[in-house]
Formats: sequence, structure tokens, C-alpha cells
Amino acid sequence: MNIGIDIRTLMTAPRTGVGEYTFELLNAILTIDRTNQYFLFYNSSRDVSDNIPHWQYDNVKIIGSHTPNKFFNASLALFGRPRLDRLVDKKSIDYWFAPNLNFTALSAKTKYILTVHDLSFQFFPEFSTGKQYWWHKAVHPRKQCERANLIITPSENTKYDIMDYYHIAPEKIRVIYPGIKQGEGASITKEILQKYNLPEKFILFLGTIEPRKNITGLIDAFEKYSGDCTLVIAGASGWKNESIFIRMRTSKCRSRVKFIGFIAPEDKFALYSAAQIFVYPSLYEGFGFPVLEAMAAGTPVITSNRSSLPEIAGSAAYLVDPARPDQITSALNELFTKPALRDRYIQKGYEQSAKFSWEKAAREWLNCIPSI
Repeated sequence: MNIGIDIRTLMTAPRTGVGEYTFELLNAILTIDRTNQYFLFYNSSRDVSDNIPHWQYDNVKIIGSHTPNKFFNASLALFGRPRLDRLVDKKSIDYWFAPNLNFTALSAKTKYILTVHDLSFQFFPEFSTGKQYWWHKAVHPRKQCERANLIITPSENTKYDIMDYYHIAPEKIRVIYPGIKQGEGASITKEILQKYNLPEKFILFLGTIEPRKNITGLIDAFEKYSGDCTLVIAGASGWKNESIFIRMRTSKCRSRVKFIGFIAPEDKFALYSAAQIFVYPSLYEGFGFPVLEAMAAGTPVITSNRSSLPEIAGSAAYLVDPARPDQITSALNELFTKPALRDRYIQKGYEQSAKFSWEKAAREWLNCIPSI
């Protein structure tokens, strides 16, 4: 079979979120499969070749076009041209895989596989920028789901959201859990503490700094926590976050709230390992990679009882209502004062995170292709 794959999410560095999902899943698929032919497509008027991985396999071909993205996307949205499958091969693409919603036009004969990570843009439009809002309007998520022959979601929660909101038949949707990297990167606590100028005892949040992550709620909870500890907030600056940074600067505990910015991938495991507790009080997630990454590093996790997070964490995390800062505070107190409870969550976290592997995800992806 000839399979076209949209790798436009890999054009920027460093990779975060969807880009990391695309790379890891595709890397696992190409490592396993030497039979199918893969045509990897991207478009950019700029030279992004340094960001595009170059898999050295005989069954992989990378095709780049160089039209300015605004014109390219406008043509796809308004005229349904060019057909992306025809760009990579004139007549023989059997399947097209888009690892995220994007501007897409395909020939009628080509079967379309689409990953939809979440519907946060539908449920929480107030958390998006104007540009993000209109971008999602322009790519027509509902129409793409209707056109797709198979929709892949990272959780049952996202599957149900698509069924309920877009009225898509359940048999058209397949849940394939992503994997995580198990214990990769630096592991020396002392070095990571020195690199980021961190105290020995701290509570960690790691994620994009944007409203949906509920960081202000976490600060509210931390202000009520009476223990001697620092709250470390890590992650790339996202959008609509001015109020979050103001909240950090004006907190009555501001001397114990430390923002350290973007974390290099090779440092993440050590940072998780060094933290006493990892807190991820997001209001909505399609999956929740940081929760499992922290578990794999042996750090007890507090996370939300909403969206996909209870599904992904199982019984291995202390679940709280993210709209109730007092519940987060109570969870912090319990995990710091009850060693047996803390140890139980650490052990369960190891067991839960071990269930998620990219090789497993890749094999499930390959197995689902003949069924559509």
C-alpha cells in the first residue's frame, strides 16, 4: 500500500504537543513497517529542512512543496486544490494520514485517516486567541470528521466528545493511546537543580502556560498550603497568559513561586524526578502526557477529575476538582504528610505509565488500516 502522511506539524522546532505525537508515532511506525510505501509531505516557503526528520528507509520518501502557507492554505480551503495525495504521487496513494487537523483536500478515492486530539477549541473558545479561533473555523473540523474514513483519538473521552458534538458513528472512531518515553534523558537530580537554580524541595507544574491549564487555580491552592515548599511552574509561554504571569508576580507567596520557562526534552525526566509532587490541574485534556511522564519518573501526581485525565491516570493519581483549589491544597497536605499514601501513588504510577508505549500505538495504527 502507498500511504501519504502530512508532516506539516514537524516544520517547527522545538517540537511540542502535536509535533511530538507526530514524530514519535511516525518513528515507531517506520521502524516496524518495511512493506508499505510512505510519502511524507510538508509545505513551507522557508527552508525548514533542518527541522524535518530524515528517516533513512527505502520505503520512505519525503516530499516538500514551497508555496507560501497563506496562499497554500487559502487554496485548500476555498477551492479544494491542490489535492495533497496527487502532490506526493499522481495516482497511487491508497491512504492519507493527518496526525492533526489541518487544511486538507484529497481525491475521492483516497481513504482518509485523521487524528483528533481533543475538542477544546469547541468547548472552551474563551481560552483560544482570535487567530486560533478563526483557524479552527477555517479548517472545518466537523467536515473533516465526516470526510474521514477513520478517526483516531488518544482517549475514550475524545471519542465520546466527537460522537456527541459532531454526531459521528462510534464504529468510525478508534482509540489508540499514545506512548511516552520511559525514563529517557538526564537523571542526576543535583545537576538539574543547579541548572535551573531550584531548591531541593518543590512542587512542579509542567505544561504550556495558557488559561486551560488552570495555573491560577494552582497558585490559589498553593497560597493555602502551609508547608515549606516552592511551587515551580515550567513550560513554554503560550497564549492569553498575561493574567497568569500577573498572578505569579502578585501572589502573597510570590517569593516561593518560581517560573523557569521552556524545558529542554532531555531535562524533563530529571525535573520530574527531582520534584516532590507533580500537579496538573487542567480544565480539559484530550490525553495528558505530563501526567504519565511524571509517573514514569517516580513522582506522585495530583491531577483533575475531568475530561480524559481520570481515564489516563486510572487509580495512580490523586484526583481533584480543578475548580476547587481547596481540594488541591488538601491533596498536597495528604501527600506530604502520609508516606504510605505517597508510596502507593508512586508504585501505581510506575505500573500505569508502563502501559503506554509508542511501539504498541504504532502496531495498533498499522492493524487498523486494512479494516477501512
